[in-house]
Amino acid sequence: MLHNKKGALFALTAFSFTALSTLPAHANVVASLKPVGFIAAAIADGVTPVEVLLPDGASEHDYALRPSDAKRLKNADLVVWVGPEMEAFMAKSAAELPAQKNLAMVNIDGIKPLLISGDEDEDEHTAEKSEEQDADAHHHHHGEFNMHLWLSPEIARKTAVAIHGKLLELMPQDKAKLDANLQQFEVALADTDKRVSAQLDPVRKKGYFVFHDAYTYFEKHYGLSPTGHFTVNPEIQPGAQRLHQIRTQLVEQKAVCVFAEPQFRPAVIDAVARGTQVRKGTLDPLGTDISLAKDSYVKFLSQLSSQYESCLNGA
Repeated sequence: MLHNKKGALFALTAFSFTALSTLPAHANVVASLKPVGFIAAAIADGVTPVEVLLPDGASEHDYALRPSDAKRLKNADLVVWVGPEMEAFMAKSAAELPAQKNLAMVNIDGIKPLLISGDEDEDEHTAEKSEEQDADAHHHHHGEFNMHLWLSPEIARKTAVAIHGKLLELMPQDKAKLDANLQQFEVALADTDKRVSAQLDPVRKKGYFVFHDAYTYFEKHYGLSPTGHFTVNPEIQPGAQRLHQIRTQLVEQKAVCVFAEPQFRPAVIDAVARGTQVRKGTLDPLGTDISLAKDSYVKFLSQLSSQYESCLNGA
């Protein structure tokens, strides 16, 4: 009888081990985009892992959710994203999540008053878009507001507070560490904010052009002077006529710099700037080369600031 009990216990243990080993591996926190992951990683540091859904090099504007991505979202303990106007690719999967697992930045308390209207951008876009762009424009309509929320230090702080609250519900036993992480993030963010403000102060009045209107929150926060942006769809290059218009505007506006993004081919920038005194720079709105860590978000702000400053200053 004892032998049978031992055998049954062994079988049960083996079954339990097998069942556990076949469970899909997943991060406790899944962030939609890398900069959202930067904020989450600061709060979750030493408590729980964070993964980013969007692969490096992919664009949030035209990404298609894979079955494995849908599984990662479903299995996550917490999903952090901007909202359906930005990550349309995951809106359906996120809608199926229970409320306690779903944290959309756009719905966080105190965020709505900080949103910047996208109406002006949409009007410019509508006037500028070609027939070729028109077919793809629906992928890039972010709705009433500009949805690149992670580029606002204040929205990032409120997001960190909300992530802290969600993780506290999930892991109350880690309250001391989560509290410390939030405090450290807020201190580091305030210090970096002051440093970035001082770094950008000498170039605030200098005009420049970007190809994609991703930077409005950062620009307004630090008082920069963008002269314009030129594309509805960052994945489609402007045609020859549009490039000529851009060149004309660059010369007329006396902008000192034109910024690309990592996914743009340099030929586009060369064509725009050729024959002008305008310098060429690159802005990375997703922090592609920054790894997830507790200080990733402040590194991201500092890197973006340096990218602006070096081109605008001619360094």
